[in-house]
Amino acid sequence: MRIIVAAVGRPRDAALAAAIREYETRAARYWPLDIQEVREEPGRSAAPAVVRRREGERLAAAAQGARVVACDAAGRGMPSEDFAAWLQRERESGRDLAFLIGGAHGLDAGLVGRAELRLALAPWTLPHELARLVLAEQLYRAGTIQRGEPYHK
Repeated sequence: MRIIVAAVGRPRDAALAAAIREYETRAARYWPLDIQEVREEPGRSAAPAVVRRREGERLAAAAQGARVVACDAAGRGMPSEDFAAWLQRERESGRDLAFLIGGAHGLDAGLVGRAELRLALAPWTLPHELARLVLAEQLYRAGTIQRGEPYHK
């Protein structure tokens, strides 16, 4: 199993970008991780629905052939232990898994509709860069839980 994190845009803030890289590097010790940053659509020139659709097409291409997990505040929340157990079951299935993080306008409804799981990273809406950091940290935490390491207390 390979885990794809497909996110719209690159982190703009240097400190946030460094934190994301740090946790993605840590998570890659436990899971085969493939980071796909897709181009952000300029929001000034089009309606939000058009921006979501165009970014959604890029995210769908990055997730080609993988089980799609839409990161969505309205999705299902999981405690870290449950997330770790779920990831382990997915690993055992052998299928690739693609976590999709939308841009400033969120994910396209069609993309969310085709997702096999809608996953809430928090009960509130997060900026897409912060959502990516939270996901990376939870992937790392899930790996440490699965190996019985002391990070998760």
